[in-house]
Parts: sequence; C-alpha cells; structure tokens
Amino acid sequence: MSWRFDAIIVGAGQAGPPLAGRLTKAGMQVALIERHLIGGTCVNTGCKPTKTMVASAYAARLAQRGGEYGVHSGPISIDMARVIERAQTVIHDSRRSNEDWLGAMPGLTLMRGHARFTGPHGMTVDGEAIEAPRIFLNVGGRAAIPDLPGVGDVPYLTNSDMVALAEIPEHLVVVGGSYIGLEFAQMFRRFGAKVTIVEMGPRLIGREDVDVSEAIRDFLAAEGIAIRTDAKCITLEKEGTGVRVGVDCREGEPDVIGSHVLLATGRRPNTDDLGLDIAGIASDKRGYIVVDDALCTNVEGVWALGDCNGRGAFTHTAYNDFEIVAANLLDGESRKVSDRVQGYALYVDPPLGRVGLTEAQARASGRPLLLSKRPMSRVGRAVEKGETLGFMSMIADAETKQILGAAILGTSGDEAIHGILDLMNAGATVPTLEWAVPIHPTVSELLPTLARDLRPAG
Repeated sequence: MSWRFDAIIVGAGQAGPPLAGRLTKAGMQVALIERHLIGGTCVNTGCKPTKTMVASAYAARLAQRGGEYGVHSGPISIDMARVIERAQTVIHDSRRSNEDWLGAMPGLTLMRGHARFTGPHGMTVDGEAIEAPRIFLNVGGRAAIPDLPGVGDVPYLTNSDMVALAEIPEHLVVVGGSYIGLEFAQMFRRFGAKVTIVEMGPRLIGREDVDVSEAIRDFLAAEGIAIRTDAKCITLEKEGTGVRVGVDCREGEPDVIGSHVLLATGRRPNTDDLGLDIAGIASDKRGYIVVDDALCTNVEGVWALGDCNGRGAFTHTAYNDFEIVAANLLDGESRKVSDRVQGYALYVDPPLGRVGLTEAQARASGRPLLLSKRPMSRVGRAVEKGETLGFMSMIADAETKQILGAAILGTSGDEAIHGILDLMNAGATVPTLEWAVPIHPTVSELLPTLARDLRPAG
C-alpha cells in the first residue's frame, strides 16, 4: 500500500520549499522529504553561518586597524564562543522560519527520513511507500573527502565542523586553496590562529584569472597566512595531538604540523544512496544527476534541482532552478538553464564579485575583445573607507559591444557587481552602461568609467 501524492520533493534546501509552495498553491498534494535539517547547506553549514562568522572576522580586523581611522581603544580579544553563538542563532532562526512556513503550508506533507527510489515514480521513506507522477530531487551536496594517504588515520574538519568550532586553533592547516578554504583561512587568521594553506595546484583558485589569484594571495600573505602551492604529494599523519601534513613543495619545509586540519577540496552530490539506478536515472562519473536545459532527467516526470545536478553550485543557482521548473510547469513558459547569466562571489576581504566570462575564457573564444581594468586605489569610495586593495575589470565583445564578463575584487565588490550582472541579464551593451548616471560616492559609480575605458585586447 503506497501513499499517493501529486508530487514528491526530496530535499528541503533552497529549491525544495519554494517549489512546494508553488505546487501546493496550484492545488497539488505534495510530499516534501528531508532526512536531516530543513534549509539545507546554505542555512545550516554554508552561507548563513559562514558569512556571519566572516562579519565577526571583519569586525576584528577593523578593530585592529582602528588607529588608522583615529579610533583608539585597548587590546582586542576574540570571544570564540560568542562568535559561534551568534552564527548558531542565525542558523536556528532561519531554520525555524522555514519550518514554520512549511508546517503551515496547506496541501503539504512534511516527511522526515531517508528517501530511496523503488521505481521511476515510487519511493520509500524509512520503509513507508509513497508514489507520485512528478518527483523533484533537491538533495544537495557535502564536502568531498580527498583520497590522500593517511586521511583515515587523522582527525580532520570539514566546512560543517568549522561553523561549530568554538575554539581558536593554534595552527589551522587548510588543505585546498579554493573558495571555501580561503574564506575559512582568512577568517580564522583574523580570530588569532596561525594559518597555512596547502594547495596542490600552482596557484590559489585556479579557475580565476591569474591577476585575481595573485592579488588574493598577496593580501592573504600580508595578513600572515602561509601559502604553500604546488603541493604535489599531500599526506596526513598524526603528530602528537596534531597532524603532520606532507606537502612536498618545490620550496620550503616538506612538512607542516598543525593543531587542526580543514579539508576544503571540493564538494560531492548526495546522490549515492538514492537508488538512482533502480529508477533508471542517469548520473555522471562524479555522481551528478544528468539533466537537460529544463532540468529534466532522462526519466519522464523526474527533475533534479540545486547542487546535485552539476549545473550550479550556489544558493542562488539552486533557487533559480526552482524558478525555471515552476515557470515551465505552472506558467507555460520555456525557461532554460543556459539563459542564466552566471555570477558569484568569494567572501574573502576584500570580496570578489564575478559575472560572466573570465578573461582567459573570453580569450579562448577567439573573438575580438575589449578590456578595461582599474585599481581600487583609484575608486574614491574605497579611498574614503581606507580599503583600496584589489581592482575592477571588464571584458566586452569588440564587434557587438556586448558585455561578456567582469570582476570586482575590492570593497563592496559582491554588491557592485550586480550593476553589470543586471545589464548582462537585460542584454544591454557597453554604450548603455557608459551613459548611466551613478550615485556618488560609491564603488558602483566607476562602472560607467570602466566601460568608457575599454580598449582592444593585446
């Protein structure tokens, strides 16, 4: 005997709950299944707690620099228990808000447990059978644990552990020099820990342009973070109460001994225990569910949204997946993932805001390009704030004048980048931006100037 619904949603992350809201408003009976915490990664171990902790680290840095602004006080100290308490409050408030919303949603049955396919449109939730003609998978992802020698023999931390770490490590070794690792590295350095970043590649955040990578390395090093790139042979072994990390770099000591080790080497989808093979749902070699441009799987009536489909790794892309599916299913539209203008931010300080193509990607396209770059030291608002690290850059097609991409590595870069993102989404060209009249004094006011400064790429 199976419980029958109009739709089943597996996972209460960023796409699942709003989709449940749209479907129930359309008169459907919906089952939403969550085996762990409502809100998914963003609310519980990702955006919400980490950006709350980033704010605490920023406050610590400002306090340390107070004399530069004419503000003097006594020596600062970090109350790590209070830092974590503040982050946990943000988590719990957000999770409770989601739970209250779902609990009051007419037509929704919230089921707690592990969902697994029994067929293309049937599932069990901890042994209870359910079925529906429409199934939406929003199962998210988790930290990928690298297959390093000794990894099973030592204690290590992941991003989930870091947001509950109510102590300041004596020496935090971060294995992985990409987005998650860099945020925690700078954050805990500002809390007072000694920090070393160990990266297998030749530079930090290898997917970014070289100038972005080098600028971030410079300001992290200036804060006292040790950076070991070209770590071709990373190993882990116990060393007293800590961990010895073998790096085998071309320069420097061959080992780093840390009190704590954070493994920040990427993410993997939570698809390995769903029974995808039983339903006949295709996935790639990394476990991501294969979807088309409308987020449909190869099985009719089954969709995959969010981190588990490999089409985006952010809260905002997961939410947009919901928007695409809801618009196509309920509003008669034909929205596509490929229409999405890709944008994201890295929340080091100063932050990186990125939209569209990198310079390397644009050059690889072979089209004629226009490039522009301006240091933040020539942005009045940055000078006034005393935060002049970084730069802003833009890329455009020399023939069509379409904006292809931009990066703002600097104060308010994560906010200012939206001026370009929104124009790209609207299909606006460089001349449209050139004639904008921005507010002074802001970081965004330099965007029209950046557009006017575009010159042919060398």
